[in-house]
Amino acid sequence: MIEIQPTRDPKTGEEVLGCFLTGQALQEQPFLNKGLAFTFAERRELALQGLLPPHEETLAVQLERAYQAYQQKVTDLERHIFLRALQDENETLFYALLLGHVEEMMPVVYTPVVGAACQQFSHIYRRPRGLFISVPEQQDIDTILENRPYRDVDVIVVTDGERILGLGDQGAGGMGIPIGKLSLYTLCGGIHPTRTLPIILDVGTNNAEALRDPLYVGWRHERVRGQEYDDFIDAFAQAVKRKLPNVLLQWEDFAQANAGRLLDRYRDQLCTFNDDIQGTASVTTGTLLAAVKVTGSPLRDQRVVTFGAGSAGCGISEQICAAMVREGLSEAEARSRFWLIDRPGLLREGLTGLLPFQQKFVQPRSAWSGWTLAQAGQAGFMDVVKNVKPTILIGVSGVPGAFSQDVIREMADGVARPIIFPLSNPTSRCEATPADLLAWTDGRALVATGSPFADIAYKGRTIPVTQCNNSYIFPGLGLGILAAKARRVTDGMFMAASMALAESSPALSKPDAPLLPSLEGIRQVSRRIALAVAAEAQKAGVAERTSEDETARLVDQHMWVPRYARLKKRSG
Repeated sequence: MIEIQPTRDPKTGEEVLGCFLTGQALQEQPFLNKGLAFTFAERRELALQGLLPPHEETLAVQLERAYQAYQQKVTDLERHIFLRALQDENETLFYALLLGHVEEMMPVVYTPVVGAACQQFSHIYRRPRGLFISVPEQQDIDTILENRPYRDVDVIVVTDGERILGLGDQGAGGMGIPIGKLSLYTLCGGIHPTRTLPIILDVGTNNAEALRDPLYVGWRHERVRGQEYDDFIDAFAQAVKRKLPNVLLQWEDFAQANAGRLLDRYRDQLCTFNDDIQGTASVTTGTLLAAVKVTGSPLRDQRVVTFGAGSAGCGISEQICAAMVREGLSEAEARSRFWLIDRPGLLREGLTGLLPFQQKFVQPRSAWSGWTLAQAGQAGFMDVVKNVKPTILIGVSGVPGAFSQDVIREMADGVARPIIFPLSNPTSRCEATPADLLAWTDGRALVATGSPFADIAYKGRTIPVTQCNNSYIFPGLGLGILAAKARRVTDGMFMAASMALAESSPALSKPDAPLLPSLEGIRQVSRRIALAVAAEAQKAGVAERTSEDETARLVDQHMWVPRYARLKKRSG
């Protein structure tokens, strides 16, 4: 376990790291490795002479070489593998490269390419990163946490690999998600890379193809369920409380049956949140607030249809509902404006088998009993659109093509500026392409997607497509939590993040601009969100109160910039 404790040279202000490692062991440590940027003085002091060519170069030169190598890769998966290998070799160079090419490389590091990387995880596996904790090792979880690479950990992202994006059960391959998410914590929010820890809880897999694959790296067992699963998850959570009591724990890509209940179980025990439920809701709400301002119609007057009533769809609807209440509606009035559709159709009175979080959005019989239905007794997607005449359509179903031309034209027929967000990831699972949505609405739609899409050329206009991606929220949220030393994550902190994101929208001053800022400026957006989240944490009493200036200083202090520190041999 390595301890990173930087100091400052009192004369030059240069960052200095004391280092126990020397020689080849130092070169193999990704955060400390500098490659040819080790100075000749460092090489003499740290036993590196002869292990490197007799040439000293700058980070800028290394970036040029790395980018040339990146450009030579033919496929996105090859580019992903290259970047992951660079991360495992030299983290400072990796993040400096990403920061210089955010728009180009973020989709390769994370969505949509990370989906293919998870599917191919066992085949492209090179070096371990983070911690793998399997059910047979339940009694050793404390020991495994002690084996973490770095002593001081601020953020954990954990998954059990069951619902990876829209791709389903990927078993141990799901580890690509925590690795990718934490890369974005550093890239977008400046969280120090040595203070992050990806974890996969390997409870087996029901992916038959993975179990047959001789290269599969996970526990070869059917997915554990019921009490055995709950006991394993609890053993992990309690170990985190013992070993890392102040960590921010993010749950990621757990199945619908587990995501909400695990959040409910542990949200008052740990500083924790579920990004699929709360992060997705927050970024969607922030983007939606910006879109509604463009239309000129208040949020409280909108009619919302959410296609996909799982934990993400209901989480999004809950937060938009809360935003409507902030605008003066009663909760009952706000909920009456939401129409959620799942596999059995509209969530409606009389429908059985609904989960507790879905029951809050059940429409009473009086709201739909007078409808003419395409099929008696079935209130389907088109039935809802025809009768509700939604102003907002959100897709989180993972069903590609679900937003058909007929549905979209029906929606757009009575709405001047339809707001349509097909948010499912990866790109192959998107409910509709932005180009089709704009064509079917005569260029009137305000569109945001979960994965990146190129700008659309439409009748002489170039229309940018907003990527409504959680990376706009969770890095800034985490930064604010760490700066404020918040003890818990509250719903109000997510609302504060949504409001700060909406206020950052370029469309507020230029209606034809994107709904969200360019990813090139993501660190500025994260800082703005961090300040809002920290202030809300203090207001909610889950963090100590400080002045605005002190909060800003702490936020800035936590934002790491990828540049090499001077290494100095440390003894003792």
